[in-house]
Amino acid sequence: MSTDPTPGAAPARRVRRYRRRLRSRIILSFVLLGFGLTALFAFLTQEARNRVENDLVEDVMNRNIDEFARRFYSDPSSSPDLPLQQMIGRVVKRERFEMLKAEQPDWYDLPDGIHNLSGVDENGEPFSYKLAVRKTPEEWFFLAYDMTQAARGEAQFQRAILGSVLLVSLLSLLIGWWAASRVMSPVSDLARRLQDSDSSTRPAALAAHFPDDEVGQLAGALDDYAARLTEVVQRDREFNADVSHELRTPLAVIKGAVELLLAKPGLDDKTEARLLRIQRAEQQCTDLISALLLLSRNERGHGATDVAKVAEQLLDAHRTQIRNKPLELRLQGDSGLVVDAPEAAVSVALGNLIGNAVKYTNAGEVVVRMLPQAVEVIDSGPGLSAEDAAKLFERGYRGTHAEHSQGGGIGLSIVRRLCDLYGWSVRVVPGETRGVIATLSFTTITASASSSGEPA
Repeated sequence: MSTDPTPGAAPARRVRRYRRRLRSRIILSFVLLGFGLTALFAFLTQEARNRVENDLVEDVMNRNIDEFARRFYSDPSSSPDLPLQQMIGRVVKRERFEMLKAEQPDWYDLPDGIHNLSGVDENGEPFSYKLAVRKTPEEWFFLAYDMTQAARGEAQFQRAILGSVLLVSLLSLLIGWWAASRVMSPVSDLARRLQDSDSSTRPAALAAHFPDDEVGQLAGALDDYAARLTEVVQRDREFNADVSHELRTPLAVIKGAVELLLAKPGLDDKTEARLLRIQRAEQQCTDLISALLLLSRNERGHGATDVAKVAEQLLDAHRTQIRNKPLELRLQGDSGLVVDAPEAAVSVALGNLIGNAVKYTNAGEVVVRMLPQAVEVIDSGPGLSAEDAAKLFERGYRGTHAEHSQGGGIGLSIVRRLCDLYGWSVRVVPGETRGVIATLSFTTITASASSSGEPA
């Protein structure tokens, strides 16, 4: 049952926040932890490898270019040998400086030091090497160290590191899946046992099935909560049964006394009218007690109730109470609607709607219209405000037109609870010109019923 203050208004959009299951969170945490740690380790390893390799190569080249120059000066007539493989040495004398500019333009402008050079040769093969440069006024010394093989090794190392990251991430996923299953198994078992105990009035103890850990503590707390809740429900049921029993006795006494007084001959009209009013009040109290007892037990009563007959009785009761009020009460439609519910429940639900209409209509008419599967209560009262529509079925709410009327504002709250219990629906909307139209439908609810209207 939902509240729709304005007929035809668009339904409010429900914002649903997506929440991952705890099992998924655990698995995701393991995967992210494994991937993050492995990726960080791979990055640091790669950086350390590159730095160490670069420092070692540059140290070797610095020492070897100095040795290359020393050997050249010891015997300038011959080309010195290199002590290491993968190195190519070249000496350019002063008179060939300009020729070097034409042959190796990328070497010509390089200052002293070690430089990284890369590119593609005439065969389309990539190359990479380090070049050590020592320049004197008379000779320039160049020492090239081939890094192509080292680059291939670095690429293989990177592929191995990437494979390791993926492998560890997959392993983390498997471990996370296993750990989540182990961790969530007692929680799932607890939820299953708690679900199985819904049908029993006294749920079985849960803590006995779990060890003394966090889940066991949770099970113990649930047992304690269930025990306290069961005790409260039991006390509430006993209280309702006791009140119902104790109230039925004086009501039976009142009913018997009124029947005896009505059977007494020679009653004047005024006294008879008062006794009939007491009799109707007694019947109304009896019906209300029966309906409230059914609500407290949350159980449906059964019966074959003629709704038109109940409506006519309610209208007759209100006709004797409106006194000099210029108000006409009418029943329209066929009288063939019979519902499977106690007469007390139908009388309380329909009586609140009729009572509201009579209470808030100072002049005009109140029409109870019988439909195939519903009853409409149409009045010519002051209508329905937006504030009343928003809070209509709240317990204890009394509307803007209830300043001088009696009542605790719980009538329509009881109607709503009866509708929830029996699967009926109630809908209250403003009339076409003025007043309010209240519809009590006895069909099973298939869509959200719209509830708005005057307060009880």
